[in-house]
Amino acid sequence: MCGIFGAISTQGFFNRDQYKLFCDLTDIISYRGPDNSGKLSIDTDSNNFSMDQYNVFLGHRRLSILDLSSDGNQPMSDGDIHLVYNGEIFNYQELRNDICRQGESFHSNTDTEVILKLYKLYGETAFDRLNGMWAFILLDQKKNRVIISRDRFSIKPLYFLKTKKAYFFGSEIKQLLPLLDNKKINESVMYCFLNQSLLDISDETFFENIYKVKPKTNLILDMSTNKIYEKTYWDYSESEEIKLDDAFARFHDLFYDSVRIRLRSDVPIGTMLSGGLDSSLLTVAAQTILNKNIESFSVFSDHKKYTEEKFIDIMIMEKKINNIKLKMTSDISEELLKKVLFHQDEPFASLSIIAQYKMYETIKQKTDVKVILSGQGGDETLMGYLKYYFFYIKNLAKENQLLMLKELFASLLYRTILWDLRFEYAKRYIPYFATKRQPFLKDLGKNVPIWNTSNILKRQIADIDQFSVPVLARYEDRNSMAHSLEVRLPFLDHRLVNFLVHLPASFKIRHGWTKYLLRRSASELPRQIRWRRDKKGFEVPDKVWLKKDLKTMLLSSMKSSRLHEMGYIDVNLFLNSYRKFCKGDRSISHSDIFRVFIAELWIKQNSF
Repeated sequence: MCGIFGAISTQGFFNRDQYKLFCDLTDIISYRGPDNSGKLSIDTDSNNFSMDQYNVFLGHRRLSILDLSSDGNQPMSDGDIHLVYNGEIFNYQELRNDICRQGESFHSNTDTEVILKLYKLYGETAFDRLNGMWAFILLDQKKNRVIISRDRFSIKPLYFLKTKKAYFFGSEIKQLLPLLDNKKINESVMYCFLNQSLLDISDETFFENIYKVKPKTNLILDMSTNKIYEKTYWDYSESEEIKLDDAFARFHDLFYDSVRIRLRSDVPIGTMLSGGLDSSLLTVAAQTILNKNIESFSVFSDHKKYTEEKFIDIMIMEKKINNIKLKMTSDISEELLKKVLFHQDEPFASLSIIAQYKMYETIKQKTDVKVILSGQGGDETLMGYLKYYFFYIKNLAKENQLLMLKELFASLLYRTILWDLRFEYAKRYIPYFATKRQPFLKDLGKNVPIWNTSNILKRQIADIDQFSVPVLARYEDRNSMAHSLEVRLPFLDHRLVNFLVHLPASFKIRHGWTKYLLRRSASELPRQIRWRRDKKGFEVPDKVWLKKDLKTMLLSSMKSSRLHEMGYIDVNLFLNSYRKFCKGDRSISHSDIFRVFIAELWIKQNSF
């Protein structure tokens, strides 16, 4: 787990002054890799390694997780193939065994060398064999090309900037900002955020001309022609039909295997434990596989409405789990908000991101754990969000109205999801309501039709690929790596994802129970966890804090509003809406208020 930077000239050579700049841009994210720093600069035509004349620069910051010796340092080379890599390949041991049978030998015990050897044997077509999370830049001198690859589900970040004379790549946006000729806000991205709370839905960023490398994609740069093209190395494939009882066993086996390979580490490992289904199951699975008590970490709120401490305590007591809790309070300073904005690089949509940042800070300060398993991805793959019930009922209304009525009746009878549904969850997916905007927002663009999905399979894939997983993975990556911690996501093992999304919706939602498949198959969980009726996300009392604790900071931030000056909002109408919000006007959500507040801080912090 690391941070990388790359520069590839398409016209002429880089020089010594640029070498110093590239080293600085590599090291600006030293928190992603505090254990080692490595750089390579090479003239690929003459094979001359030089700081004065070179057309490729590769920089790396290392967080040592596997093979803690210097053998694991990067850039790593195998003859004329060179690699800088951020991530973990969890099936590296199985791949290594296969590669050894081909007659190759290894000099390290890293997954990095496995990528090099795999490419050497099979080329970039072999990357679909990787089970993990990654972003890497590979230089193949013999074929005179650079291959840039990113994992299937946007877990590990990689950004790029194309100029007239070069391509630049970095793990974080801040590495590329000094290379921009002119820093500008991407207006369409800002509009989607302010109006619809959408983030990371495409390869665009909040900065014009800085893009993300797409997930499940290789970018291949032919250095002889300077042309770059994309190749998708993986996509969803249909699974065989399966009976419900067989699906229980198959899910259980796949999930435990996903956890098993994600426990491979040469440093201490722990889990996030929220008291929900996903984190509880992965914590029990990890403890079972390791056959010892595991360290777990939890955040709870001082507001009863938001806290899950009761369920966390049930897990701790019944499963004898070691646990460190962080009580999230409203003690949020402007300095803390700016610090999180610095690490996120782009605005975020909720104060829960602050709680997550503080949790990782606590883990770093109070323990020696470096690797953490998280339940991210479980809601998207198992239909845990309340919105999926809305889509499920909507589809049944078209396909089988009798089954729809039975489902509604059972949900009422068992007092499950219908008792928890609120109109606010559904209106985002009803065009009439979703296209309305607050009066303080200027009409600067088009709404993204997030309600356009013809069936539940496409809805799940859209959330995994575009609307949900990418932004949640971004939050988790930046907050954890800010404290030099690696987070692994067992629910986003591609084998498990592909299996789950292709199951019938009735396997995942039944009688109003979301995540039905997990509930039925996870008999090792305490019953109070397994059959919880309420659904809580990773929540904090944003509404309360915005009305009281953050009021002075918010009002101060809106003085000389840059959002107003740049034409995104009418600040007077916004302040009027904020006053109504503080008095309890339900037509104005805390999310509408917070997005404007955090966007204002972000714009000023980035000196736009």
